[in-house]
Amino acid sequence: MAENNGEKGFVIKDRRMFDEEGKSREGAAKEAEETKPGRQPEQKPEVETWETKKEKAEQRKEEHYQVPEMNFHNFVLSLYTSVIFNLGGLADPVSGKKEKDLKAAKQTIDLMGMLKEKTEGNLNNNEKELLEGILSESRMRYVKESEKP
Repeated sequence: MAENNGEKGFVIKDRRMFDEEGKSREGAAKEAEETKPGRQPEQKPEVETWETKKEKAEQRKEEHYQVPEMNFHNFVLSLYTSVIFNLGGLADPVSGKKEKDLKAAKQTIDLMGMLKEKTEGNLNNNEKELLEGILSESRMRYVKESEKP
C-alpha cells in the first residue's frame, strides 16, 4: 500500500453521456457542457462589501497615478509649486480656498537661494538656467504679494 506523504492524488470522473447499458446518465449533458475545453465554469457573482469597494477604488487610483521621476528639474519645479501655493496662486485641494502664507513662501524661496549657492559649479546649463529663472520669478512674485494689503 502506497503512503500519501502529503502529495495530492488525482480523481477519476466519468464524463460519458451514457452508462454501460446505453442509457443516458442524469446530468451528463450539463456536466459535459460545463467541462468543455475553453469554457469557464459558472462563477457566482462576488458580493461587494464596503471594504472591497474601497480596496478596488484605491487600486484604480494607484494604477492611474504615476509618481514623476525625481530629478533636479522636478525637484526645483516642486519647490516652485510650493511657493506659488503659499503665495495664494493655487487653491488648497481640501478646502478649495486660496490662502497666503508669506512666511512659508519666503522660507521656500530662501531654500532655493541656498540650493543655488551650494550647487554653484555643479549644475549643467539647463539646470542652472532653470534654478535661476524660477528663483527670480519666485522673488518677484513674493515682493508683489507682500506689498498687497
